[in-house]
Amino acid sequence: MSRRRAYQDDDDVGYDRFCRSKRRRVSEDQEMEEKLETLVYKIGEKSNASLESNLEGLVSVLEAYLTKCREKVLRLLTDCALKMPEKCTTYTTIAGLMNAKNYIFGGEFVEQMVKAFKDALKRCQWDTARYTLRFLADLVNCHVIDANTLLKLLEHMLDVAKEDGVPDVRKSWFIYAVLYCLPWVGRELYEKKEAQLELLLTTIEVLLNKRSKKHVPALRVWSIDVPHVQEEYLDCLWEQIRKLKLDNWQEKHILRPYLAFDSVLCEALQHTLPVINIPPHDDSFVYPKPTVVFRMFDYTDCPERGPVLPGAHSIERFLIEEQLHQIIESYYWERKPCAEHLLKFPYKAMIPLEYCIVEVIFAELFNLPQPRFLEIFYGSLLIELSKLQPTTMPQVLAQATEILFLRIETMNTSCFDRFVNWFSYHLSNFQYRWSWEDWEECLKLDHEHPRPKFIKEVLLKTMRSTPLFLPDKYKYE
Repeated sequence: MSRRRAYQDDDDVGYDRFCRSKRRRVSEDQEMEEKLETLVYKIGEKSNASLESNLEGLVSVLEAYLTKCREKVLRLLTDCALKMPEKCTTYTTIAGLMNAKNYIFGGEFVEQMVKAFKDALKRCQWDTARYTLRFLADLVNCHVIDANTLLKLLEHMLDVAKEDGVPDVRKSWFIYAVLYCLPWVGRELYEKKEAQLELLLTTIEVLLNKRSKKHVPALRVWSIDVPHVQEEYLDCLWEQIRKLKLDNWQEKHILRPYLAFDSVLCEALQHTLPVINIPPHDDSFVYPKPTVVFRMFDYTDCPERGPVLPGAHSIERFLIEEQLHQIIESYYWERKPCAEHLLKFPYKAMIPLEYCIVEVIFAELFNLPQPRFLEIFYGSLLIELSKLQPTTMPQVLAQATEILFLRIETMNTSCFDRFVNWFSYHLSNFQYRWSWEDWEECLKLDHEHPRPKFIKEVLLKTMRSTPLFLPDKYKYE
């Protein structure tokens, strides 16, 4: 009996030891995966080393992990490609270096990205599909995907835009998705496939000339084109692409870390894209709505001694605005991180950043028929930006307010109301301080004139919305 008891005790001890060992192993594996995720997600952030050295180190780590958790590495890189579009070229560089070292893994990653592209199209996730297509295009720069197969995919996208009996918004999205990729991959295609690229551009021009633009008047913020022409988004991007073509497809605002590894990447074997069948149109599909490009500033509005604001038809203007819109989309739930990321824009020394940010925020606020996010978000974001950049942002905002006020006679009624809502909210958070004497001339106008009407609506709104006795420290919190 005592021997049996002793045997059972030994068994219990062994079982406990096994459980502790298993828990320790699971804990170590989990910790290892969390460290890997942090390395991949935070690449290039808060590091004293160069991005190139960080990329080399990360690729070595990922290569070592392939034998243990291949699926994990694939999933991580795919997630980053889809969910962090602002780091597109960083992750295409990682994919290129991984492909150069492990061709089979490179093929598996391309398959994952193609699958993600197909899934996004099926689910009508149009932004994800656009970012994924751009990622596939940028993989051509990293010698992961063959340029011929990318051109075939882009041509197939344009074939969809030739369909009859489908909504114009469907055709427009497929044209836009192709144009959207060209700033990233245009130079590579120009150098290696110039004839095919020229044919692609000719097809796009023909399709654009056939489009109906009856929607444009309803989407304009102002009813006149003075001082800035209000262009439909596809027409504007097409002009920017044409200007880029005249500049031999050279741009200044895309970070291209893969250029530092060209000697390694150019020797890698490339993969071909499969034929991708685009889901046919269904009446249940909801496509992105067309927009009119909002313009408020030009180079004459910015300080003479500062960096110059890129022209309306320069591809740099598109790239800057696109990245700022992406930041807002990624962080709109939290105004403080959103403001911080906007002010950390990578090329801020080359552009009048505050002017670009303010124009993009008002473009979102005045977007018709409705803004993407709640109006209060844009107001709180501008307040946060003013707090983080108190020496410049309030002055730019004041200048923007004056410009909007001077052009208010031709402003769309819905935008007029949003302007009233924003300005009254902004004033209530800054002790109602404003140079009111500059607007005294409005007293001579008819009370129903847009300018005195605006002032009246703002004052009534502030009286209704903010208790004057409320301490300042509570007004914004």
